[in-house]
Amino acid sequence: MQGKVTWVNDLTFVGEAGSGNSVVMEGGRTNNGVRPMEMILLGVGGCAAYDVVSILQKARQDIISCHCELNGVRPDTTPSPFERIEMEFVVRGRGIKESHVARAVELSAEKYCSASIMLRNAGVEIVHRYRVEEV
Repeated sequence: MQGKVTWVNDLTFVGEAGSGNSVVMEGGRTNNGVRPMEMILLGVGGCAAYDVVSILQKARQDIISCHCELNGVRPDTTPSPFERIEMEFVVRGRGIKESHVARAVELSAEKYCSASIMLRNAGVEIVHRYRVEEV
C-alpha cells in the first residue's frame, strides 16, 4: 500500500492513495478538510462496516441500509491518542435475523477488520454494539 500527502497551504494537505483516490486534510484552523484523527476514526468505521455488510450479504440478509455511528474518546493532553472507540452498527432491512448481525459484528471485530484489530492491539479499547431496525 502506498500514498502521498502534499501540503497545499496554511495547514491544509491533500492525501493521495495508491488507488488514485484523494482526500483533503486540515489541522483544525480553517475546517477545509477532515482532520487526521477523524480520518483514523472514519477508517475504522469504514473497515468494520464493509465487513458487516459483506458478511450479511453472503448470509442473504435483506439489508436496506447500514451505517456505523462512531465515538472516539481522547484525553485532553498532547499527544492525544484514542483511548476508546465506540462503534454502533445500525442495520435496516426486512426480516433480518439479529443473530446474523451479532455474528457479522463479532467476525469483523475478531477476525476481519484490520483497522480495529490494529488499534485494539495498540491498547485502544474498542466497543462494538449493533441495532437492527425492521422496515
